[in-house]
Amino acid sequence: MSLRSNRVGEQMKKELSEIIGRKIKDPRIGFVTVTDVEVSGDLQIAKVYISVLGNEEQRENTLKGLSKAKGFIRSEIGKRIRLRKTPEIQFEFDESIDYGNRIETLINELNVQDRHED
Repeated sequence: MSLRSNRVGEQMKKELSEIIGRKIKDPRIGFVTVTDVEVSGDLQIAKVYISVLGNEEQRENTLKGLSKAKGFIRSEIGKRIRLRKTPEIQFEFDESIDYGNRIETLINELNVQDRHED
């Protein structure tokens, strides 16, 4: 990834958080955190990693709502960031947070077992 695509990604992350949090009124969209944005070197595609509070159904509904709002989100990004062409947006769940939580749970379980064996 180039320095420019990194900078565009950081700028998009900031703007997307603002747009999703304040501008979109879709009831399907829950509490969303934009965790990262990876922009391709040619600035054509932006992978937006999100984490969503809630169960699997709420997560899926949020993804559907965001997909439906993609056009609006992209045009808002276009207004806020000066680029020749606004990148195509792809939303994906940030699995690293779930993975980290799972590891933390396993470690806690091991610690509890250790205490009981003493």
